[in-house]
Amino acid sequence: MKRKNLRTGFTTGTAAAAAAKGALLAILEDRALATVEVELLTGDRIVIPIHGCRRCADGSAVCTVIKDAGDDPDVTHGAEIGARVRILLSPAPATAPPAVLISGGEGVGRITKPGLELPPGEPAINPGPRRMITAAVTEVLRAHGKTGAAEIEVFVPKGEEISRKTLNTRLGILGGISILGTTGIVRPMSHEAFTATIDAGLSVARACGLNRVVLTTGRRSERFAQKRWPDLAAEAYVQIGDFFQVGIVGCAAKGIEAATLAVFFGKALKMAEGLAHTHAARSQLTLDALAGWTAAVTADAALAGKILAAHTAREAFGLLHPAHPAVIAEVGRRIVVAACQFSGPKLKIQSVIFDYEGRVVFDSGKNDDGAQPKSPGPRR
Repeated sequence: MKRKNLRTGFTTGTAAAAAAKGALLAILEDRALATVEVELLTGDRIVIPIHGCRRCADGSAVCTVIKDAGDDPDVTHGAEIGARVRILLSPAPATAPPAVLISGGEGVGRITKPGLELPPGEPAINPGPRRMITAAVTEVLRAHGKTGAAEIEVFVPKGEEISRKTLNTRLGILGGISILGTTGIVRPMSHEAFTATIDAGLSVARACGLNRVVLTTGRRSERFAQKRWPDLAAEAYVQIGDFFQVGIVGCAAKGIEAATLAVFFGKALKMAEGLAHTHAARSQLTLDALAGWTAAVTADAALAGKILAAHTAREAFGLLHPAHPAVIAEVGRRIVVAACQFSGPKLKIQSVIFDYEGRVVFDSGKNDDGAQPKSPGPRR
């Protein structure tokens, strides 16, 4: 079957830049445009539809854009991103570049913890989007012969509601979403926002003085990990989703000393294979590998055949637990080996595998005498 071509989209940063440009043009040309063209951080240009635009009695203008993530899964897809623009009539030399003052309004989060690209107290409008907004506004002001300054307030009407579906609170970004984008374009299945969140989470952990983190693949595995290590600071937990390599490489790059991978058996199998991205698409190949490991560890060809015939990792797990802990241990050990290949020798790796009720069935950090390992780090 021919694969469907996936549609690209644009970032919240691109939406904010387009809204700012549309509002400024509404002031200077006294008209509401249907579309505006903005320059991306790659140097390419893109035409963005305008959702709504109006002049205000105080001389400012408000314009909004509907964020389109294309075929990429994104909680901000369909969100209304807006900008309120005001031209300041302060005198400036004709040769001076216009000043663009950017702030965050309703629904834009505010940074409260160190470790992110911007300091605490700043609105969560990342440097890339700030450059895009500044370029779009400067282009219009120069085209109309204007000097002085323009104030841009970015807002997201439902931003606080959307932010509850993100990890912003964990990162110390409160009150709304982040305005993101490193290129301006969202490419399907690139998950740029997710990988940016992983990077931000690791940065916050380091800035909070933590040397060890617990990497989980989602909210459920994280909840079980938090029950296992209740004394850990919230910043020590970083959800990496399917991004095994990104999470491990990020830990090493940030100078983190140790990482615990706390995962369910299905993700554990893919990590044990050394897959950089643990999406479910190659489940049968994963079971093939597990069947081979089972045969090697147990010398039980019949059991290996049952594993090979299993439909899911969960079914295979039921064949192995609790009767064959050595096979599960083999998976856990392979996770550590694969992670070390991504990180290099400086990052200490611990693998913990949960059953589907959250009980630990393997822990590579157990001492030889069977004692439980120390908690992955102190609460701050």
